[in-house]
Order: sequence, then structure tokens, then C-alpha cells
Amino acid sequence: MIRAATPADLPVLHALIRELADYERALSEAKGTEEQLRTALFGPDPVAHALIAADDTTGEPAGFALWFRNFSTWTGTAGLYLEDLYVRPQARGAGHGKALLAALAAICTERGWSRFEWSVLDWNEKALGVYRSIGALPQDEWTVQRLTGPALAALAAQAGGGAADAAATGRSHGRSDNRTNSHAN
Repeated sequence: MIRAATPADLPVLHALIRELADYERALSEAKGTEEQLRTALFGPDPVAHALIAADDTTGEPAGFALWFRNFSTWTGTAGLYLEDLYVRPQARGAGHGKALLAALAAICTERGWSRFEWSVLDWNEKALGVYRSIGALPQDEWTVQRLTGPALAALAAQAGGGAADAAATGRSHGRSDNRTNSHAN
């Protein structure tokens, strides 16, 4: 069973995110808190959404998908970017991952969005196999770029006060969830 996450799911969602970080060999990098998740998913200006995969028999959470809307300048339409997908090891092979992907694809098509994209670690052969089995294609000509920490702060300092004002203006028009990825054009 796939369902939308609710505020009551925050403890298990946070635990699943930490399990994913551990699986991806990056637990020390998973610093997000339940309160940050609450604000991001259920606050006055939600920036992301989450689905929970629950075991059909026990109802216990088996996995999750966390996503947000992006935008393609080339198609002129919104899209869905899957930030995280994780199924607990003991629940793998029961179809929860594919069910989460199908639910996300349904959201995309029901809303008329043109793309459903995500990134996957190149060593995660099992996930890559699942993605190939549903028809996903690698975008090998693109590389992910990331700016964090001191480099992010240094570049932001070059923007001056106008950038923050422009971002605030965008939020006041309800556009704060129109994130883009450089490879999502």
C-alpha cells in the first residue's frame, strides 16, 4: 500500500532517511532533524512531499519516497524530482520500490508534468536494474554539480542584497517550490 505521509509519520520517516544514509555509506552527512522535515513537508510553505510504502499485511512502513516539483524550460512544464527512494532490506523484492515509482509516475501524469527524474549512485546495481526494468534511461551526458559549505557562502556573498529580495518576491507569488536542477532542462 502506498499513501501520502502525514505528520504522524515524521519519526519513522526520519528513521528511514537515516537508514538510507547508512546504506549509502553517508550516515554522518544525514544531519536533518524531524523538526526540519515537519517544516519542509507540512509547514506553511512546503517544499517537498513524501509517500510511505506500507506492508499490506502488517501496515508497517516498508519504505518511502521524498520528492519535489521542478521545472523544465525546454518543455515549459513542471516535473517531479525524486530526492530519495528507500525500501528496508527485509521488505525488498516485494514490489514496494516499483509501487512507489508507479505512484510518483501517476502524480506526474495526472498533473500534466512532462518529466520524472532522479539520481542514483553508480555502484547501486540493484537499483539500476530496477530502473532499467521500468524503462528509465540514464542521462550520461550530464553530471551533477553541487555547491555547499564555504563555497556556497562565498558565492552567495557575491550576490549582494538584491538576490534575497528577488527570492522573497518569488515566494510571495507562490513559486517557492519550482526548484530546478541544471540537468532538468
